[in-house]
Amino acid sequence: MSPDTPGGPGPRPESSPLDEGTAQDLLRGICFKTGPPRIVGVELEWLIHDQEHPTVPVAQERLDGAVAALRELPLSAALTFEPGGQLELSSQPAGSLMECIETTAADLAAVRGSLGRAGLAPVGFGVDPWQTPHRRLREPRYDAMEAALDRSGPAGRAMMCTSASVQVCLDAGEEEPGPRGYGRRWQLTHLLGAVLVAAFANSPFRQGRRTGWKSTRQALWADLDPVRTPGAGRRAPTARGVGGACAGHDRDVRTPGGRPLGRARGAHLPGVDPHRGAPPAAAGRSRLPHHHPLSSGPAAWPTSNYA
Repeated sequence: MSPDTPGGPGPRPESSPLDEGTAQDLLRGICFKTGPPRIVGVELEWLIHDQEHPTVPVAQERLDGAVAALRELPLSAALTFEPGGQLELSSQPAGSLMECIETTAADLAAVRGSLGRAGLAPVGFGVDPWQTPHRRLREPRYDAMEAALDRSGPAGRAMMCTSASVQVCLDAGEEEPGPRGYGRRWQLTHLLGAVLVAAFANSPFRQGRRTGWKSTRQALWADLDPVRTPGAGRRAPTARGVGGACAGHDRDVRTPGGRPLGRARGAHLPGVDPHRGAPPAAAGRSRLPHHHPLSSGPAAWPTSNYA
């Protein structure tokens, strides 16, 4: 399995490498641009299960065959896959909510039909109720992410390989204060976050057992990175932080008990501040937006996700 662009399989085209300063400028321009809020998009992530035996992992060969058939569909949305094999549909930016819903519903119906012919189904749990984390997608950036997240415990691998969500992508809003301003919209997004998590919570089980949470996915994120998203008005510091998150700076990797496992190679940004990590492998302009959720949506910012 490899990430793909709409209309065809294969890796996204790479461009010339970026240094850290250029990457921050690009992130500010992509993720934190302001203007009248007009468009909406959605990203739908799905676990893929066998229709008759959902507790049994889908064999890689069978999954590869299903993916090949999916790539032949004339979808409007971008079709990609998460590290654990979760399917993701990322809609095109839509001029209205109903346009977004209708277009995405048509794509989803086609995906369901194709998977159904293979005896598979897209399943909308926030966390897989049965499977343990297992990486299916191998890329340097996911290797670096896994090594970095392992430093804080098992929640990172569970998030990468067994979770799925609905992500609503919106324009940031205007510069000035008021109901259309990005500061107000950002604050409202955060205030509504808890309500949306409660309303759409759909992951009470993990590895065959009740977890005590209605949304085990939210519990994983709280354990993984409780201070990940800063508030509005901090665009420059956030862009710097994203650069660090994208880079996954070189560092000593240890088990939760402190046993050294070696050196995790930072992924993708050259020229990183030596006080924060050694210069990692380069990433191009086309690759950068895929490292951080603020830049991954069709409508740049903010993104709310829940399941």
